[in-house]
Parts: sequence; C-alpha cells; structure tokens
Amino acid sequence: MEIITGKILKLNNWEDGRVIGLAKDAGNKMIESGMERDAALDQLEAVRQNPGSFLADNLLADLARECIRLTQKDEPSEYTLLENPIPFPIWGENQIDPEAIKQMENAMRLPVTVTGALMPDAHVGYGLPIGGVLATENVVIPYAVGVDIACRMRLSIYEISPHLLGQKKGMFEDSLWEETAFGMGAKWTGNKKAQHEVLDDNAWYATRQLKTLKDTAMNQLGTSGTGNHFVEWGSFSLQEPMFGLQPGEYLALLSHSGSRGVGAKIADRFSKIAREKHPDLDKSVQHLAWLSLNSEEGQEYWLSMELAGRFASANHYIIHKRVAASVGLKEAAVVENHHNFAWHETLPDGRKVVVHRKGATPAGKGVLGVIPGSMGDAGYVVRGKGVDNSLSSASHGAGRLMSRRNALNSISKSARDEYLKKNGVTLLGGGIDESPQAYKPIEEVIAAQLELVEVLGRFTPRIVRMADEPGDI
Repeated sequence: MEIITGKILKLNNWEDGRVIGLAKDAGNKMIESGMERDAALDQLEAVRQNPGSFLADNLLADLARECIRLTQKDEPSEYTLLENPIPFPIWGENQIDPEAIKQMENAMRLPVTVTGALMPDAHVGYGLPIGGVLATENVVIPYAVGVDIACRMRLSIYEISPHLLGQKKGMFEDSLWEETAFGMGAKWTGNKKAQHEVLDDNAWYATRQLKTLKDTAMNQLGTSGTGNHFVEWGSFSLQEPMFGLQPGEYLALLSHSGSRGVGAKIADRFSKIAREKHPDLDKSVQHLAWLSLNSEEGQEYWLSMELAGRFASANHYIIHKRVAASVGLKEAAVVENHHNFAWHETLPDGRKVVVHRKGATPAGKGVLGVIPGSMGDAGYVVRGKGVDNSLSSASHGAGRLMSRRNALNSISKSARDEYLKKNGVTLLGGGIDESPQAYKPIEEVIAAQLELVEVLGRFTPRIVRMADEPGDI
C-alpha cells in the first residue's frame, strides 16, 4: 500500500513544521480507509487552500486549524478611519432617521470597507444600522451581521380559500397557541421536543462553544423569540401564475424568527473577540470591530454563523410543519429568505468581498423574498432585480418609525387595538412596542425600492401570534 511521507508532502510544497506531521497522519488515515494516494493528496491540498471548510471534519480539523494559523502570521491591523466616508446610495432617504444615515457613514469610513448601501427600512441599530448593507475585504464584522444571526421569513401558501379562517377561526387560533412557543427562554420539553437533521450536523462539534450550544438548539428548535418575531395566518393574493398556482386568493402562514439563543451567544462571543483585537478602534465604530478571515477566530465565526443559519431555517420548517399539521393542511408552495447574515460575493468589477446584510435581504436577479409589514399591515412577496449599486439587496421589512421606548410611552393599548380591529386582525400576545403605529408605512417602503424588486403578491395578516414581552431575541 502506497503511503504519504514527509518527503512527498515537501515535493508538493508543504512547509516544514507541525503542519507536515498533521497532513501526513490525516493523509495516511484516508489511504487506510480505502482512498487512493493521489486522491488523498488532493484532499489535503483542498484543506490547505480552504481550511475553514474543514473545521467540522473530524479527521481534518486539526490540520485545517494549523493551516489557518500559518496564514495569519504577522497580519497588519489598521485602526485609522478614512477621513471621509466612501459614498453610498440610499433608497427612501426621506423616510430614514438622520442618525441611521450617520451610523452608515461611520461604517463607510472603516479601513476594511469596500462599498455599501442603505435600504428604505433603515433605522438605528448597534454598529451598523438596521437596513445597512456593507461589503468588506476578507473580514467579517459580527455586529454587522447582528445578534439574531440568520433571522428569516418563511411564507407557506396553501391551495385553499382564506375564507376558512373566518369559518373556523377558533381552530386556527388554537393552532398558534398550541404549536408555537414564544419568548427569550421559550423551549419545548418532553415529547414536544422537535427532531430535525440539523441537530446531527457535524459543525456542533467543531468548536468548544458550539458543543455547549447543542443543548440550547435541541430545546429551542421550533420556537420563536420576542420583539418583532411572529407566526401568523392570513390571506395571500398571488398576482401572476407561479408555484404551479394561478393568480388568486390563498390561505397562507407567515413567520419571522431567527437562531434564538444559539445565534445570540455566537454573536456575543465573537463581537467581544473582535473588539479585543482592535482596542484602539475609534469609539464611534467600536461595535464594528472585525475578524480577519485568515484568522482562526474569523473562520470559527463563519462556520458558527452558517450553522446558526441552518438552525434558523430548521426552526421555521418545524413551526410551519406543526402549525399546518394541527389544522390538517400541507403547503403548495414556500418562499423563504433571511437577513442578519454575511455572504461571499463578487462585485461587477471582479473584486471578491464579504457582504453583510443587517436587516436587509438578498435581491439578486430572480431571487424571491418576503418583505413584511407590522402586526396589522400587509407583507409582500417580491422578486429581486439584481441592482448592482444596492449590492443586490432590498429591505427586510417596514422598519421602525419609533424606538421601543418611544412606542411604549406614546401608543396606548386602545389605539393599537383599534388599529388592529379596523384591519381585521386578531392578536394573540404582542407588546405595545410592536404596535403598527411604531412602524413605517409598508406601502411607502415598498414604493421606495421598486427599482430593486418587483411585487408578486400581497399577504394580509388575520390571526397574529407574538410574544407578550418586549425584547429582541
């Protein structure tokens, strides 16, 4: 049996040191398992070229980490902000708080920034404004992704009339009360715990932190957070033939939630690491401290972020499956998209960048998405137009018109309830801080980005389930 020796690895341009020993051991284990030597050498080269992709591989993880360490030696760290922000386009500027624009300008002064854009739902956030799109060079910014990593929308459409909501209202209300769980500590126990292949993902064992988060994932799978997270029944008006359906009115289920405690703890840990690596960063952008993707921490964050994304998607799958099954329905079509994430993308000029969309969603040419309003207002299914200077992005929702505190201080329960009654919405739970009056008019936000997306359908909420308490996770 042919084996891999240190000499063979050196002939293949592997450096002397610990990395050769790790490569030799891993390569020979692959050969022992039946792999040809040339194929094993190709696999080792793949690890060397893209080590972050192998951090969750039991056999190759140690080699991958050593390859990462070798590439991060003597990496310069630049703290000086640009004197002037890189210019960026804004959609719906007249609807955006000047403080949110100022936050975006600060982000555009980072030495790692390449380009950016601001969506019409923009409002003040931590570091990067909600609705901000930021492209960087070979670095990821945890707070430009956000705390609720991979927060997303899922719309399920059922080939049945929405009139059923009025005819069997109690049944649909019960489905939301019994098959959803909301709140910061919400979890399922006993036989209500959900099962999904995401829990078998090898990435849960790739880092010490992820190992500790698997129990959280098991308990919270199929649950929703607080704040603006919801699960709601409503009517969907399809405007053109698609999904195998003809234009018309359909019953639909819409949800908004993310990666729960898993994403929050990942964001907290890596945001702290990023700030520690850039202690001299100007106070105005301390929350935008970054991690190099040539570093072990940067690769660990990326792997963790992508796992949180798969977990968030599984959350929605479980929620929709359970709620629909409780009323005896199976979806005819699904539209799903996410925000609070980072993507590897290529600009029109060929530059490879990391695109952060915090409270903004992908709107590449032909890409479908859902842009919701508030608990009392419509949401829209859209198709992206792939506009280059928006970084192929669109808004993730209506966006807040007032802060949670201002909403609590200025909107009465009677005013909120009157608004909902006028719009035919039944609310189960929901805090005053999520009142429709606290949000920008969704029609104006959509109108401000018709250059970016085209509208395919309209979702009207009828029975809305939310958490009772205010919050963000």
